[in-house]
Amino acid sequence: MNYTFSNRMSTMRGSAIREIFKYAADPSVISLAGGNPAPELFPAADLGDIATEYLHNEPVLSLQYGVTEGYTPLRDAIKERLKRVENIGTDNDELIVVSGGQQGIELVTKCLINEGDTVIVEEPSFIGATNAFRSYNAHLAGVPVEEDGMNLAALEKVIAENKNVKMIYTIPTFQNPMGVTMSVEKRRALYEIAKKNNILILEDNPYGELTFDGVKTPTIKSMDTEGIVMYSGSFSKILAPGLRLGFLCAPREIVAKAVIGKQISDVHTAMLPQLLAHAYLTRFDIDALIVKMRANYAHKCATMLSAMDAYFPKDIFYTKPRGGLFIWCDLGHNLDTGVLAKKAIEKKVVYVPGSTFMVDMAKPTSTLRLNYSTMSDEKITEGIRRLGEVFGEAISG
Repeated sequence: MNYTFSNRMSTMRGSAIREIFKYAADPSVISLAGGNPAPELFPAADLGDIATEYLHNEPVLSLQYGVTEGYTPLRDAIKERLKRVENIGTDNDELIVVSGGQQGIELVTKCLINEGDTVIVEEPSFIGATNAFRSYNAHLAGVPVEEDGMNLAALEKVIAENKNVKMIYTIPTFQNPMGVTMSVEKRRALYEIAKKNNILILEDNPYGELTFDGVKTPTIKSMDTEGIVMYSGSFSKILAPGLRLGFLCAPREIVAKAVIGKQISDVHTAMLPQLLAHAYLTRFDIDALIVKMRANYAHKCATMLSAMDAYFPKDIFYTKPRGGLFIWCDLGHNLDTGVLAKKAIEKKVVYVPGSTFMVDMAKPTSTLRLNYSTMSDEKITEGIRRLGEVFGEAISG
């Protein structure tokens, strides 16, 4: 039987990160590839107690269908925290609980993007988002990212050169994959550019809480007076990714349409994870948990950077994040990190080639993404040492 796939899916490629996970499952392999949070930070015992309580005392609430918008007490708790921590939320905003931040991105795309519309993305950018846009046959236009965020001169040029620009997608804080943070000045300027050109902004902020020094940069959504910014948030990095909980805060009209889109996709987000998140937000100190995460990731990032200073060839460029989970490297020398990844696998270490995050994923690149959140100090250092050998051999020829 020959199967003919839809135009939307026929050209889609699977995530290279997920393919790399097959190698990372081997315990002898040092994985510097994924974006998983550190499992030792999961509040598993507390969540287990909450789950037992709800399943015993509230089995119908826990296991029955829920409303598409999300469990109302959880929505209220998220709104309160967004207002307190991020200064997000106006009378024109509403919030929907979604099955991970990825679904929020997909719902926005489903509701707003027609085939052929242009979505402007940072380049490099998160493959989950770019694939969501690709799956609706959007035209992707990339804007280079500098160490203080998107190149705004290039952004204005891309806007001028493309038709039907509907949306700008950005991860302004501890960007995936580069780990850089957009300056406050650029955030304000980006907002003004979008407002001037009647373009929506989708601000994705799964890493914003993970600032090493505790200092937070104002979100673009907190600057929104015109109802042009949609804000995607997640519990994956501050509670546990397996709960598959995220939220979308956006103008009411957009959220109302997203509710309909979600009804088509999965009816509602699973109730038990919502109950777990609500109970944790209201009974426990999630801010104290986040402080532990910040310290853990700051230490691991410093460990990786120290190893890179010691073992990488001296002319390799790499970012020095102030938070989040990722470091971005550029080997230069016209090297192809997709090819070098195979040599790294031979040495039992894996990373993500930079092509994964580009608009043209087939084009070779000398860049790559490293993650430090899940490995021990010893494995981080040894993994970097092995990569230093691979990269050094490739550069020397």
